[in-house]
Amino acid sequence: MCGIIGYVGSENAVPIIVEGLKKLEYRGYDSAGIAIYGTDGFNVVKQKGRLAALESRLDGCPIAGTMGIGHTRWATHGEPSDINSHPHVGSQSKIAVVHNGIIENYKQLKLRLERKGIPFASQTDSEVIAQLAEYYYNGDLLDTVIRVSGALEGSYALGIMCLDEPDTLIAVKKDNPLIIGVSDHGHFIASDVPAVLKHTNKVYYLNDKEIAVLQKGCVQFFNLDKEPLQKQLETITWSFDSAEKGGYPHFMLKEIMEQPKVLKDTIQSAINNGDNKKVIDNLDITRFNKIVITACGSAYNAGVVAKYVFERLCRILVEVELASEFRYKDAIIDEKTLVILISQSGETADTIAAMREAKVKGAVTLSIVNVVGSTIAKEADFCIYTAAGPEIAVATTKAFSAQLVLLYILAVGFAVKLGKISGEQEQELLSQIAALPAKLSALLTQVDMIQKYASTCVGYKSIFFIGRNIDYAIALEGSLKLKEISYIHSEAYAGGELKHGTISLIEENTLVVAISNCKQLFGKIMSNVEQVISRGAKVLLIGNCLDVEQNDKLSSISLPESNELFSPSLSVIVLQLFSYYVAANKGLDIDKPRNLAKSVTVE
Repeated sequence: MCGIIGYVGSENAVPIIVEGLKKLEYRGYDSAGIAIYGTDGFNVVKQKGRLAALESRLDGCPIAGTMGIGHTRWATHGEPSDINSHPHVGSQSKIAVVHNGIIENYKQLKLRLERKGIPFASQTDSEVIAQLAEYYYNGDLLDTVIRVSGALEGSYALGIMCLDEPDTLIAVKKDNPLIIGVSDHGHFIASDVPAVLKHTNKVYYLNDKEIAVLQKGCVQFFNLDKEPLQKQLETITWSFDSAEKGGYPHFMLKEIMEQPKVLKDTIQSAINNGDNKKVIDNLDITRFNKIVITACGSAYNAGVVAKYVFERLCRILVEVELASEFRYKDAIIDEKTLVILISQSGETADTIAAMREAKVKGAVTLSIVNVVGSTIAKEADFCIYTAAGPEIAVATTKAFSAQLVLLYILAVGFAVKLGKISGEQEQELLSQIAALPAKLSALLTQVDMIQKYASTCVGYKSIFFIGRNIDYAIALEGSLKLKEISYIHSEAYAGGELKHGTISLIEENTLVVAISNCKQLFGKIMSNVEQVISRGAKVLLIGNCLDVEQNDKLSSISLPESNELFSPSLSVIVLQLFSYYVAANKGLDIDKPRNLAKSVTVE
């Protein structure tokens, strides 16, 4: 949520910052702004709405300078508006700030400052930071940032400039991501790598309560005691082109089509002596009597799929918890519990909190993330990485699929260590997993058929997804994907639960998407199909257990044969494409759906 970009160097900062903000649009935002250090002080331009509106403002009042900060805001405190947009400047126009996160004690700080006669212009918690920094400023910006950090409660990633220090940009973070990029012409702060990748692939990852002091020729790091820190410069291995659309109309479609390669790379890293395999081999599952999987959104749905696979293969108790609930429920976990945390960004606030709660209680933590250097990756006891590369569309596709295959491979590896399957069975299961990329490639040749069917579904007010067993688990993801990007109400139900109340929602011309990959349950799901058709619904049947005659009420899309435990990797491709084309036919902003953010870094 929110995006930060800052630059200090030898080039005009304005186009660099605007371009960086465009690369951060996927994080979700409702307003944007930029502050440039100019010859007559800070030049600030802020605008509610999309970046195009900000660019129009900048075209009308051009500004320039070699140091500046920019921000895309996702509103938390105060409605989306020009005045509530970032950057915020203190009442003396001396300090400018951009902020990602939530300041939990802002009301107390604001009241204290107002009592001292300091006027506030916005409704935001973030303005408190700028006002407090001006109040504390004593001629040394680093000292001021240290003092401000000590006063703030909550989460923050900050970029700060001061009028008295025209060549210095300072960054500090706590519980929100921030990277430092270094290049020949200047240095950067940013919320994520894509914002700086055009200029550099050399970055530092800030840890919590670390401060970066950027100047044109150098970057220095300090802790909150002002002690110098030595940090390792990292090299980003994926290219700038991988964060571009590559001729596709949307990032989401590009990322759907990339999944065969993503799965192949992720599988190889986990079974062919890659780094992931080393981690999996070193994890002794026999120490534990329970596995808890915790995550949010699509990552949670991956966990629900994994529960079926782990319990079937490993015969070990598995619980799946929403991270936002786990952190408050006083979970029953101890040193004999393995907690698996799943997060694309590695910065999901609720999942970070769940991880820390689990560690306090003595559990061992294993994370599955896509971003090297992220908070969850660094703090978990063990970490394995999806090989998804940058995922720009807010609605996850390829990262979700990569999470699934890693969970499958974990389950197989654990089952061997627990003595539940033989070495021969292990090799057979791993060969079935290794065959998935080719099956995905074959499935993606059916795009035209899926697109044609989706074009008939634009007018539906509600769409329901049903499945049984592991098909129900992936139905959850199909429903979430549709509602995320098409704004059509959808729900997923276990097929057997329809008659326990939810069938009352079925009426004439309702669409029901039914998933069937479990052979022993094909008759059961077809009974559910007949029940909803008899009440006026139309049905789209997806699966590899299809022996049906299509008609005006029943259509079907066939999947390649697969082990039912791994079939969600095939079902989800059709569900993603279906959702994408429904939204595309509605003419919606698919990559940046309203009110949503890619990385949910605040509670």
